[in-house]
Amino acid sequence: MPREIDFFGVLLPGVLPVFLLSAVLQLVLDAVLSYVGAYRHSWHPALVRLCMFVCIFSALLVTLYQ
Repeated sequence: MPREIDFFGVLLPGVLPVFLLSAVLQLVLDAVLSYVGAYRHSWHPALVRLCMFVCIFSALLVTLYQ
């Protein structure tokens, strides 16, 4: 995985594609959990969403940078 990505002369962080992929995965998982009604049983739904994103992002980074 490169440290920086050259995008039309602008250097972007190398983890940006991983961040965007994890954001898309989190949005899909959030929609499924909202449809099922899993957030009714949580104390703070926004905190659950943030923790899901951090877990997905961390898992993707660990698998890529091993």
